[in-house]
Amino acid sequence: MMIKINSFFLCGLLFLLSCKLAIGMRMDRPAIVAGRAKIEGRITVPAGIKKDSIFVTVTIPHPITGEHVSQKAFVDQSGNFSIDFDVETDTSFIGLYSSVNPYKTLIIKSINKNTTIINIDYNTNLDIKNMDVKPTMNQSDMNQGLEILGKMVAYRPDRAPKPLYDKSPDEFLNYAKSIMSERLALFLNKDTLLSKEFKGAVSKEFRLFMYITHVFDYERQMMHNYRNTTGHKTDTPDIQKIDASYFRFLKDFNLNDPQYLHTFTFSEFQNAILQNKVLKLPTIEESDISTWLAGVKAVLSDLVGFDEGPYYDILVANAFARQLNEELKPLSEKQKENIAHYWGNGEIPKILFRKNQQTVELAKVKSPTVVNDITSVPEDKVMEAIVSKYQDKVVCIDLWATWCAPCLEAINQFRRTKGEFKDKDVVFVYLTNGSSPQQLWEEKIKGIGGEHYYLTKTQWNFMMDYFGFEGIPSYLLYNKDGVLKNKFTAFPGNDAVKEIINSLLK
Repeated sequence: MMIKINSFFLCGLLFLLSCKLAIGMRMDRPAIVAGRAKIEGRITVPAGIKKDSIFVTVTIPHPITGEHVSQKAFVDQSGNFSIDFDVETDTSFIGLYSSVNPYKTLIIKSINKNTTIINIDYNTNLDIKNMDVKPTMNQSDMNQGLEILGKMVAYRPDRAPKPLYDKSPDEFLNYAKSIMSERLALFLNKDTLLSKEFKGAVSKEFRLFMYITHVFDYERQMMHNYRNTTGHKTDTPDIQKIDASYFRFLKDFNLNDPQYLHTFTFSEFQNAILQNKVLKLPTIEESDISTWLAGVKAVLSDLVGFDEGPYYDILVANAFARQLNEELKPLSEKQKENIAHYWGNGEIPKILFRKNQQTVELAKVKSPTVVNDITSVPEDKVMEAIVSKYQDKVVCIDLWATWCAPCLEAINQFRRTKGEFKDKDVVFVYLTNGSSPQQLWEEKIKGIGGEHYYLTKTQWNFMMDYFGFEGIPSYLLYNKDGVLKNKFTAFPGNDAVKEIINSLLK
């Protein structure tokens, strides 16, 4: 699935909705645990569909390590499949879809140390005809919740946008709250099929996403509002500066509520807090955890409405996880010591140390990160300049952006497979442009490795037009002679890309 550049906020969420959203459906109080769970079942399809090409994909939210982990398994000739996976809470709600109908995601409950069984029967239109799941779940919640969420995000009222760029931040925050209340009333509250518990979880998911997308970055949102309401596309208005007090809306979220561990967007919400330029929370590095938390609470406690509770433990874990995920940098011995001293033999250290070991293995095969500057190269010579730099090598080029959820998911999925080519004649090149904030881009590429280019707007637009790309992620693959052999939009999966590269290496 691709992301349109001029509507990346909405499309980014729709990608998550169609592939991997996870939200709670009962008022469980999830507990943090370094566990394992399993899903198995059977896929039944009409005659004529080859079963050996069908696969099932699940995506599990990991709220402690701040990521979403996808795994897939092919079905056998009888249609059976089985997937084992790590979990970070005793109950988790995961997204599941099959390649029979990849646009229909189901929400499935998994339980630590247990097996969830799901059997799906497709009709000739490749829609779900029958479905059986154990433990038993509300099938409307499983089937319809994501559609309601998508409608709330996509809704555009039949009225002119309200000018807010010249108003106070308080007026904008009140307007944002009213917009969200309006959409919840129009779509979620009126629904009679979803369970009450599920509605509560969908409401949390919706508010988390909308605040990340439209409220956290006040300056960007006011620029967007100015251009939408005035029609001026190049002028720059005077935007009122905000300070940390702007984020007092965080108090409305009751972030100590353990139900956030069941939402998909909580990890992004935490990252938005940890890296916010206004809040200026320090990176944790090798700081004593209690000392680091004291500084963080000095900034956050009045804004979130409390100075104690499980939220702060999760925030500490997420701070360490940013290093593991973004930089692909394993924990230092001092960091391990700090973690063990603060939590003892608890579940959070088990989760962080498990993640650290995975990072250690990935770091072994990660190539160094190299930043290249070709901003002075004419737009029609950019690709020639890039490809000629890597003579006698297969060149795999990835057009991506820091805001593009499918781009980041593809990069994460391909990490381990990419490592298999470390000592072979292939180079991985990543292109982005100014739509990716430079500071964030510089952070993310540390964990990606490979060759990176930050193109000008003119260079990027020329590339997209020249190769006929309408969205990202998009890919170009050149053989050792510098001849373009493959180009496509949307990540086709590890196996498909691996096969293409191996064919070019021959």
